[in-house]
Amino acid sequence: MSERIIPIVDHLYAASVPQVPAHAADVQGQPTDRLHRPLHDLRISVTDRCNFRCTYCMPKEIFDKHYEFLQHADLLSFEEITRAARVFIDLGVRKIRLTGGEPLLRKHLERLVDMLHGLRTLDGTPPELTLTTNGSILARKAQQLKDAGLDRVTVSLDALDDAAFRRMNDVDFPVADVLHGIDAAIAAGLAPVKVNMVVKRGTNDAQILPMAEHFRGTGVVLRFIEYMDVGNTNGWRMDEVLPSQQVIDRIHAVHPLHPLEPHSAGETAQRWAYDDGAGEIGVISSVTRAFCASCNRARLSMEGKLYLCLFATHGHDLRALLRGDPRTGLAPVSDAELRAALAQVWTQRDDRYSLLRGTAAGQSLRNERKVEMSYIGG
Repeated sequence: MSERIIPIVDHLYAASVPQVPAHAADVQGQPTDRLHRPLHDLRISVTDRCNFRCTYCMPKEIFDKHYEFLQHADLLSFEEITRAARVFIDLGVRKIRLTGGEPLLRKHLERLVDMLHGLRTLDGTPPELTLTTNGSILARKAQQLKDAGLDRVTVSLDALDDAAFRRMNDVDFPVADVLHGIDAAIAAGLAPVKVNMVVKRGTNDAQILPMAEHFRGTGVVLRFIEYMDVGNTNGWRMDEVLPSQQVIDRIHAVHPLHPLEPHSAGETAQRWAYDDGAGEIGVISSVTRAFCASCNRARLSMEGKLYLCLFATHGHDLRALLRGDPRTGLAPVSDAELRAALAQVWTQRDDRYSLLRGTAAGQSLRNERKVEMSYIGG
């Protein structure tokens, strides 16, 4: 058996400080990138810590007791996050998703939700606020989050069978506690609750039908995600990817489905509804059916680095613009300067890794060090 070689991971991902255009105040309008994609969604990671050790995200052999997580002072403050979000909204962002790591491990997260809820989009409405969580402590936080202004949650759950779920989270956490968290989110009005299941062939694909049957008729939207080659630590192999079409085929054979139109442009999931009216499911197929052409998402890490793709190899250091950098003599920038710098970064974007995955260019990108999923969220 060949030995698996695992690269050393740290937070020193390649990043550069964005340039501020000379005439920042003259930069107006909502930018589009080189592929004519607008900026619509912002995903904000609030912590690099998680209490699970899922093998496809934070494998225990890497993220062990010796792993050095960021210090609190390195993280963007809630005020810095809110300021950055305000500028992103001015550039066209309408939806903000809080993620991690496990975002509910960030103390007093409901305060940040309240601050973001106070922002207004260009049409005068609050941004749509969502959160992705492993559900482990959702039961005791759901009502606080709703009261603060959170619209809905997405819960990661990779198996309904308790033994299978404990193996996948690799910390022996019971599935019942996550299901309790989902029930609490529904009761608090964080609906529609979405449940994301990463499907790994030979590991948890036997759970596809049990998961579908458990959530049928509950109002929960279950989504199946193809196992992806995010980062460099999860040992990704194409033969462990179960194509989404096979997921649909398995469910359709028992509970007939029909396709639905997307809610909006840039939506990652293909939607399917049960013929008998028992709700809908979704599939996210970034491996077998890339949706790069309509990707309108930016990702901000917990320490203020901006990434323009889930498979990025390079980031943009916004913290240096927000705080300044005494080492280089850089002073904190104004909102107008930050806006102009972000607009310039977005207009130069041409990321489309999933579309390139099978090409020579994609293979070259695969060999580069990519940012880890636990660092910028899924």
